[in-house]
Amino acid sequence: MFISFEGIEGSGKSTQMQMLCEYLQGAGLKVKAVREPGGTTLGERVRALLLTKEKEVIEPVSELFLYEACRAELVAKVITPALKSGHIVLCDRFIDSTIAYQGYARGLPKAVIAGLNDVASQGLLPELTILVDCPVHTGLGRALQRTAERAGQGLATEDRFEQEAVAFHERVRAGFLELATANPGRIKVVDGAREIPVIHSEICDIITDRLARES
Repeated sequence: MFISFEGIEGSGKSTQMQMLCEYLQGAGLKVKAVREPGGTTLGERVRALLLTKEKEVIEPVSELFLYEACRAELVAKVITPALKSGHIVLCDRFIDSTIAYQGYARGLPKAVIAGLNDVASQGLLPELTILVDCPVHTGLGRALQRTAERAGQGLATEDRFEQEAVAFHERVRAGFLELATANPGRIKVVDGAREIPVIHSEICDIITDRLARES
C-alpha cells in the first residue's frame, strides 16, 4: 500500500507519519518511509535548493520542474521497488502538495501540473492520503518555533516557504481542502489542531480499517 501525508507548514504531518511508521513496524509490517523532495541522491541535493531561503528567487515554473524531477527519481528508484517487494510506503508529501503549492498558491495551471505529476510519478497514485489540517496561524506558529529551535542549535533550517505571506499559506490550505472534497475516497482529513496522541489514534484507526478491507 502507498500512503501519502499532506498538510500546510507546521501541520504536524511529518510527526504523524513517523509515529504511524513505528506503529506499523511494531505490528510486524514492512514499512518504507520517504519524503518529497528527497529520498535519492539527486532529491536530497535539490531539496536544499528548494527549501533553504536564498537571496535569489526561484521562478515558479523552475520550482515546479525541480519538484517533478525529484519525484521522478523517487518513484523510479525507491517507491516502486519498495512496493514491489511488499512494503507499505509512507510518503511525506506527494502530488497533492504540488497542486496545492504550485497550483493554488503560485497560480500555475493546474491541468499542466496534473500532467507533469502523472509523467513524473509514472501514473502512481497513493491509495490513501492523510491530510493533517489546521488553521494557518497554528501551523505557521509551530513551524517558526521549530525553525528558531534548529537555528539556536546551529542546525540547518528549511524555511523558504515559511517566509511566504500568510495569504500564500491560506491558498495552500484552501487547495488541500478542495482536493479532499474532490477525492473523498482517497484523501482523509484529520484535525491537526488537537493533541498529538489523539491525532495519532485517529490515523491508526483509518489505516487499520483500510488494511483490513484490502486484505
